[in-house]
Formats: sequence, C-alpha cells, structure tokens
Amino acid sequence: MNPRRAIAVMLTTTFVTWLGQRATAVALPLVALAETGSAWTTGLVGGAVGLPMLTSAWWARDLRQRLTTGGALARVLAVQVLGLLVVPVGAAIGAVGPLHLATAGLVTGAATTLSGPGQRALLADICDGAGPGVAARMLAWQDFAHRSTMILAPPLAGWAITVGGPLQLLWAEAVGVALGAALLLTVRGTAVPRAEGAGVPRAESAAGADGAPALRHVLARHPEVRRAVTMAGVGGLAWFAFTLGLAILGAETGRPGLLVSAGMTGYGAGSLAGALLAPMLVPRLPPLGTMATGWILLGATFAALPAVTASLGLIAALAAVGGFAMPLGIAALNRLITTRTEGAERRAAFAAESLVHDGAVSIGLLAGGAVIGLAGAGPTLVVAGATQVAVGLLAGPWLLAVPGSRPPRRPAARRSSLR
Repeated sequence: MNPRRAIAVMLTTTFVTWLGQRATAVALPLVALAETGSAWTTGLVGGAVGLPMLTSAWWARDLRQRLTTGGALARVLAVQVLGLLVVPVGAAIGAVGPLHLATAGLVTGAATTLSGPGQRALLADICDGAGPGVAARMLAWQDFAHRSTMILAPPLAGWAITVGGPLQLLWAEAVGVALGAALLLTVRGTAVPRAEGAGVPRAESAAGADGAPALRHVLARHPEVRRAVTMAGVGGLAWFAFTLGLAILGAETGRPGLLVSAGMTGYGAGSLAGALLAPMLVPRLPPLGTMATGWILLGATFAALPAVTASLGLIAALAAVGGFAMPLGIAALNRLITTRTEGAERRAAFAAESLVHDGAVSIGLLAGGAVIGLAGAGPTLVVAGATQVAVGLLAGPWLLAVPGSRPPRRPAARRSSLR
C-alpha cells in the first residue's frame, strides 16, 4: 500500500473508532442503569478504563514497541472489540452486573492505552518518507478527525437511542472498531529505525536490553518535548475546572445545565475550527512557542469565565477562543515529537504524552468535586486558569532557555504528492 492510501486508512480508522466511543459515552450509562438498577454503576466502566492507562508506564513498555505495523494495531483493536462486547452480550442474556462493567472497562482501557499512541506513532512513521513536515500535518488532520466526532456523535447518539434504544449503540461501536481493525490490516507499516540507530549512543537512549526506552528517560533526553508534555499534563489536571466548574456555577445561579452547555458548545466549535487550520498553520510556527501560547490562551479564558456568567453568548465566545487554541497546541506537541524522536523513542514519547495528559484529566475529575466544594466554582476557575498561564510562561521558550535538543538525523526524503 502506498503512503497516501495508508494515511487515508489510518485517518478513517480514527474517525470511525472515535465516533463510536463518543456515541456510546451517551448510551453506556443508560444501559448500566437499566441493567443493574444502581446509579453508582453508571461510572464503573469509565473508572475502570483509566486504571490500565495510569499503570501503563510499567505493563505497556515492551508491548508498545511491537506496534510498528497495521496488523499489530489491528490485533489490539480486536482485543478492544472483545471488551466492548462484554456489556451488550451480557445484556442480551440478562446477566450484566458490576463485574461485567469493570471487565469491559479494564479490557477496553488496556486496548485504547496501546492503540492511541500506537496509531499516532505509526502514522508519523509512514509520513517520514513523504517529506519534511508531512508527519506533523497528517497528525493534525488525525486530530481534526477525532475532534469532528465531538460535534457529530452526541446528536447521532440521541437520535439512535430514540429510534432503537441505547443497547443498539453498544453493538454498533463494536462493529465500528472491528471495521477499524479490518482497515488497519491493510497497512503494512515501515521499517522504523530504533532511537539509538539515529546517531544516538545506546547509553544515551536509556533503552533496556529489549530496546524499549522508559518514558521518563525519553522525556529527560528531549527537554522541549518534556516541557510540552508538562503543559499538557497541567492542562489536563485543570480541565475539571471548566466542565464541573461551569456546571456548578449554572446550578448556583439558577440556570442548571445552561452554562456548561454554552461553554462546551463554544469550545467544540472553536476546537473544530482550530483543528481545521492546524495542518496549515503549525508547520510554519515555532512548536514550543505555539503550544505555550495555546495553553496561555486557554488559561486566560478559564480565569475570565466567572466574570461573564450573566451572558451565555460571552461564555460560548470565550470558550471558543480556548477551544481554537487547543488543536494548535496539540499539533505543535505532535510536531515536536515527530521531529525530535523516531523509532522506539517516538512510540515512548507518544505514550508519555497520552499517559501524562489523560492521567491528569482522570485525577482532576476524580478530585475536582471536592476542590470546588472547598474553594467554590468561580475561584477554582480563576486559579486553574492562572496556573495554566504561569506554566505556559515558564515552560515556553521565553523566560527559561531550552537546552540544545537536536532532532535525529534522517535520510533525505523523496518527493511526494502529499506536500
């Protein structure tokens, strides 16, 4: 398969699998509640999904280095399908309980922990031979495919639940991920050199005997990537202030649901616009400065939200500004990873970014209610926003110089119509 077709397959896989995941995010709590009759079980799958991700630095270190072809990633998605089938099969035979929900969460969580960073790394590997900057642009298009499901999936899920009930969506997600696995089987992958093969001594790569570098060692070797991942982690930790904070502010001001709906709608529209422009803008902008600017803008919007709660329009507009900045920052982080690393180090860097950001989001949401209960929703938004601004200023290239971090040497790229 030529690179253009392989890239198209991988972008399609991202869209199909994320559309299913976002749609079932609406349906799964309804099925859990209907089958178990207990409200606490509705969040059991989501909670179990996070455990494999939070522990992935230990159990996934060697596995992620084997995901260098579409076939390897297809096998991971096949495991995810098995996890997705636990609940609908159990519901069909009338036997869904907490154990089934926890099992489904653990299996799908382990699969998505491997498949997300693995797909990004493989897409970047395929793009390497297509010319400089192609990997960053295609990863930005992958992010656009992912973000477009934020807009499409909720209304589609609502319609599907109205027509056929929530259980049908769970079957549909399993079918969608199976389709993604079938598509990935057609992607061969590339012969990816290991990080130490790019002119980096083995001692410096901090890889073990199996060539699988520890996440912390990769971040230590690449200071710009480390700073960018740190910003992503702080942003993930502060995310609860936006979602939970606006929801609680709405309830406190007698408009339950309205503030968070306005904020999420504005954020979604802004992020979709930013994702559409990211493939064109990010290759022309300094990556670390672009990411820092995005996080500073998002933090500024968080801090300003409590002052405009009287106007749903202003909330949506501010959230749209922050949403627009985020895809640019994420694309800049992907560009840093693709230009500073390759092979085993690249897969480890993508895994580190996913672990730090997604793990911080989970921790923030877990503790966020207690924090808001103690400090109040408004002050929490202001502090969360100010923290993101401060980290963006410190981690960006302006105040503290970045130690030299040379990108790996690559062979001259052939001409490609992807340029």
